[in-house]
Amino acid sequence: MAGKPDGAADGRLTERDDAVLPVTHALSAFIVPFLVVAWVVLYLFPKDTDRWFAWTIKPQMTPMALGAVYIGGAYFFVQAFRAKEWHTIKAGFVAVGSFASLMGISTIIHWEKFNHSHVAFWLWAGLYFTTPFLVWGTWLANRRRATVAGPDDVMLPPVARTVMAATGALAVGAGLFLFLLPDQAIDNWPWMITQLTSRVLGAIFMLGIAGLGVLSDARWTAARLMLQVQIFMLTLILMAAARAHADFDGSNVMTWLLLGGFLAALVSAAVLTASMSGAGRPPLPSRSLGDAA
Repeated sequence: MAGKPDGAADGRLTERDDAVLPVTHALSAFIVPFLVVAWVVLYLFPKDTDRWFAWTIKPQMTPMALGAVYIGGAYFFVQAFRAKEWHTIKAGFVAVGSFASLMGISTIIHWEKFNHSHVAFWLWAGLYFTTPFLVWGTWLANRRRATVAGPDDVMLPPVARTVMAATGALAVGAGLFLFLLPDQAIDNWPWMITQLTSRVLGAIFMLGIAGLGVLSDARWTAARLMLQVQIFMLTLILMAAARAHADFDGSNVMTWLLLGGFLAALVSAAVLTASMSGAGRPPLPSRSLGDAA
């Protein structure tokens, strides 16, 4: 007996049309305002987290780094709201799902560190106790519509694919170190951190999972938005580092390795984006001599 068509385990054909489901657009629109507000508080007023945020964060480099990630996430979800093709945003949902899951776990582990009397904490807890399930559920729902690369798709060059995957792997490695070994991270990190902020930074670095998406899908259109978000976030993080330069230990070699790594990742993403900027566009129609006349 012939097998059922792909995606038809329940007897119904699931159309693999690469469409972004309405639930994805709805979730994206829902998340954006929270991310923008968090960016305003953390990036623009990093010294006032005791008044405006879920817990007091010091020194100011940590809240500004988190704020940069939030506004980068807002940019991603705005584009996800507008997206028509699932493959252009799928890697971002894996990264955000991992980030949100680790933030929820961190909240549980360090529950006593939060300001439970502040409304910001309950918004924080509500988001991170629900968002992981919403993001992963949305990813699973859309995944049934996923397509693979076709003959007309523009693919990343092998070198670019390797660089993106290596950058993502380094970020994930750093994220695991910060999250799983916070005491060792405290001893070696370029600025002062606690166990809680070490795990929060670990969740941030785990966003590098998006870069590993090129290992399963090397389409330029699948990587383009991930690179744009990377450029946006890293630019703001480096601006924050300049603003909070006094927080860094200049004698710590990790200071220069970390800042150099951020700069290298920013430059490589910008160069790749610029070099591929015309990729995927339909060629201009040729003009005959008669047309030119």
